[in-house]
Amino acid sequence: MSKVIWITGAGSGIGEELAKQYNENGNTLILSGRKIQPLEDLAKTVQNAHVLQLDVTNEADIAVATQKVLSKYGRVDVLINNAGVSQRSLTKDITNEVGKTLMDVNFYGSINLTKALLPSMLAKNSGEIVVMSSAAGKFGFPLRSYYAAAKHALHGFYDTLALELRDTNIHILLVCPGRVNTDISKNALTASGNPHDKMDKSHETGVPVDKCVRIIRKALKRKKHEVYIGSGEVFLIYLKRYIPSLFWYIAKKVSPK
Repeated sequence: MSKVIWITGAGSGIGEELAKQYNENGNTLILSGRKIQPLEDLAKTVQNAHVLQLDVTNEADIAVATQKVLSKYGRVDVLINNAGVSQRSLTKDITNEVGKTLMDVNFYGSINLTKALLPSMLAKNSGEIVVMSSAAGKFGFPLRSYYAAAKHALHGFYDTLALELRDTNIHILLVCPGRVNTDISKNALTASGNPHDKMDKSHETGVPVDKCVRIIRKALKRKKHEVYIGSGEVFLIYLKRYIPSLFWYIAKKVSPK
């Protein structure tokens, strides 16, 4: 059965690959992001695509975009909250202003669209919400203070929402990728708020983006609540949960530089 799938941050990386892999079975793809050209380029390579230039931190724009989508298609079956931006700066150097940008994009950007679409999902008693968290949503990591805080906040919000929706047919999946081979490190914000503009070696050799998306799709199909993607990062998630003293011993060996 075909679905209406809304992907934020669809212009590159995981979002772009999600669009390519969900380009099947007559699915309708809502491709949104701040930069219009990458979305239009992507739309030419997939079928049934609708492009929306959208800043997920702007609630007024989200209200307008949601109304347009629901008026045209009547529903959104799958919402994939993928828009986000990482961080590459020490806590002592970054301003709260830049930190607020990280929180607005990574936390409020996700819940803004979720809350806008939730009434329509509740009315139909159907829907799937995918939330792109991070391994940094499960433990802190040097140079990621506000980013990790935003991702941790996602878990508190969506765990609560999932429990509130337990008697409905609306499912929530939290995705926690570690290092994936995308440009996330290039686009990460430095202390000044400018892009890092460097590819981290760890991301360059990270999980291939097509493999990452296949894991996400499999987890959604299996109705999982959380999925972890990576190698050493996944090990650290379990280590912090079950042997925290050993986690801290290992984590403290990571250079903040």
